[in-house]
Amino acid sequence: MARYTGPLCRLCRREGMKLYLKGERCFTDRCAFERRPYAPGMHGRNRGKLSQYGLQLRSKQIVKRIYGILERQFKRYFEKALKMPGDTRENLVRLLESRLDNVVYRLGFAINRRQARQLVNHGHFLVNGKKVNIPSMLLKPGDVVELKDKSLAVVRQVVELTKDRTRVPWVETDFENLKGTFLRYPKLEEVTDLPADMQAVVEFYSR
Repeated sequence: MARYTGPLCRLCRREGMKLYLKGERCFTDRCAFERRPYAPGMHGRNRGKLSQYGLQLRSKQIVKRIYGILERQFKRYFEKALKMPGDTRENLVRLLESRLDNVVYRLGFAINRRQARQLVNHGHFLVNGKKVNIPSMLLKPGDVVELKDKSLAVVRQVVELTKDRTRVPWVETDFENLKGTFLRYPKLEEVTDLPADMQAVVEFYSR
């Protein structure tokens, strides 16, 4: 399974914004972006103004990096969203938000999506009572995600760190029993923590 294995802080610096890929570290003064808020490389301080293509590319890269997806898989999501009825932008966000690793993160069972992906890979979660270890599995409204009994201790400490996180309305978490439900697909305007222009992403792939 392909995944990015390079330095995460370099991604934030390249996009010129915090993508919160390293969990707690991103909220401390140890964050690399706080110390070097410019693009990596010898010319990082002197990057010129982006062209329209450059803006579209950067928007696409931001979305990919936030959800932890590589190019080939992300393009497949776009092609699928394009064939679905309705707004392509909203369809794409719905697909990304319904990924199992993202739902685990939204439920508060992981500090970030990277950790959620690892927990799913290690088989800590059940979906509708069945063990699943595929982070890219797309959930449907009504699907229930819960921890295996043997995995409760693994996630309880994480839940203490995430319990004050702002909750999204399309998932519901039962913290007492460490389980949650994917209630519905989100609307585009509800995903307020996605700092990218989804229209630019559509335009990038529509060239």
